[in-house]
Amino acid sequence: MVKKELIDRSPLRVFEKSIQGGVGKGNIGVVASKKGVGKTACLTHIAVDKLLRDRRVLHVSFAGNVDHIINWYEDIFREIAKKRDLEEVQRIHDEIIKNRVIMNFSFAGTTTEQILGSIKAMITEGHFPADSIIVDGYDFEHGSLERFQKVSAFAKEMQIEVWYSASLKGEQPKFNAQGIPVEVEPYLNAIDVLINLRYEGEYVHLEVVKNHDEIGVKDLQLSLDPKTLLIAE
Repeated sequence: MVKKELIDRSPLRVFEKSIQGGVGKGNIGVVASKKGVGKTACLTHIAVDKLLRDRRVLHVSFAGNVDHIINWYEDIFREIAKKRDLEEVQRIHDEIIKNRVIMNFSFAGTTTEQILGSIKAMITEGHFPADSIIVDGYDFEHGSLERFQKVSAFAKEMQIEVWYSASLKGEQPKFNAQGIPVEVEPYLNAIDVLINLRYEGEYVHLEVVKNHDEIGVKDLQLSLDPKTLLIAE
């Protein structure tokens, strides 16, 4: 399969169609679930799909070590290429890597202004005009709406789409009556798209609970492949 066909047949096209064409420039999307369900794989699949479409992705990590992030990108790309029998795998791999930058910060020891300043310097002085920012490991429980709103304002100023992962507490996370995770609820007005990952049997389903101006749980008819953790129809 050639790259264009792989892109056209990707389940991410169904995903985007389900959320009004995507999160959109200047907007924020969040993927929420308890730990170990597949948030990082889900966000990495979204990022790799953008890289395959020649977009630039800036991945922000608070994990302290970026090796596992790099491994996630390698694993997800390898699984996509294998599943779709992609032609010219190595050439495409080498091409998309050039369009990805990973930045690592300490959540407790770095201010939002410092983080956004570093990202802006990478975009302007580093000549890396990112189309999307992936934020993995942000602590919603100990973060603040003020901090989150600064990122929202930055996304609008720079016309960049931002995706966050949100880890929910405990084996049985709590949700409000509208299906909003309690950890994410204080930030809801600054979020444009909110996706929950939910176990049903051995499969993890994707459901949208905020779709731009619409709030309410809707199954996206997509799930994570239990073996590869790729988003699948």
